[in-house]
Amino acid sequence: MPLLSSIPSSTFNRCNLSPWAIASADFQENPQPLEIDSVRVTDRRLFAKLDDIDNPDRRGEVFHDYVSVKFRLHEWAEHQASARSSLRSSYVQFLHGWGADSNGHSGAVLKSWVENRFGLPPRYHGGRLPVDAAALERYSRDCMKGAAKTVAVAMQLDLLYTFCQYELQRRHPGERWLTLYRGTHDPEEYAVRDQPSDRRALVLLNNLSSFTSDPEIAWEFGSLVWKVRVPLQKIVCFSGLLPPHLLGGEYEFLILGGEYRVQTLLY
Repeated sequence: MPLLSSIPSSTFNRCNLSPWAIASADFQENPQPLEIDSVRVTDRRLFAKLDDIDNPDRRGEVFHDYVSVKFRLHEWAEHQASARSSLRSSYVQFLHGWGADSNGHSGAVLKSWVENRFGLPPRYHGGRLPVDAAALERYSRDCMKGAAKTVAVAMQLDLLYTFCQYELQRRHPGERWLTLYRGTHDPEEYAVRDQPSDRRALVLLNNLSSFTSDPEIAWEFGSLVWKVRVPLQKIVCFSGLLPPHLLGGEYEFLILGGEYRVQTLLY
């Protein structure tokens, strides 16, 4: 069994469970309700409105419109001069940036948000953290550059996670896990905790990682593919959550890190 004390994590977070509980393999096997403090209460009118909408695509549109108005992102359409500034401050822009380079500015902002909200520190950003000094310097620099471009993006991401959890419960009633896949060319990105067989292992993932629901797509992204049973509570965002014109890609999921029991697929 893994030792929770072996998982480096922040002392504090802003959700209802401790960082050590969230990061543990026990959470994967027995997931518990997970929520960021106060979001559902503060934005209860949004979720009350969503309750009355049956179409998931429409719910995604209502959510994005709500975020746009609350954080004044809609102003890009009204004032051309502020367009680029507003879009840079949008959670959507950071999701696109993650898709282009998870080890760039957007990736640093998202990883920093995960650390602050869930207490899970990043383990990789162009190199192993914190042991790789160059990678640590790059991460710190990217965080600063990314933060300079943001306006309340952390609160936008809080809403995104909360909306994602709401949608998962509506789209998968009674389910506790989804089977997802991850391909990689960089096994050094992960710390292997235990490997009881050639095809099964307990690994410690980065605090935020991309997965897919299609194993064939996973093979396009790595020479090694893992099959993982992921708790719904660890899903931050997924393709189809937002309207297609906002978030492209197919079958992609953003997953919180920690310890996971994985099964290696044979090609």
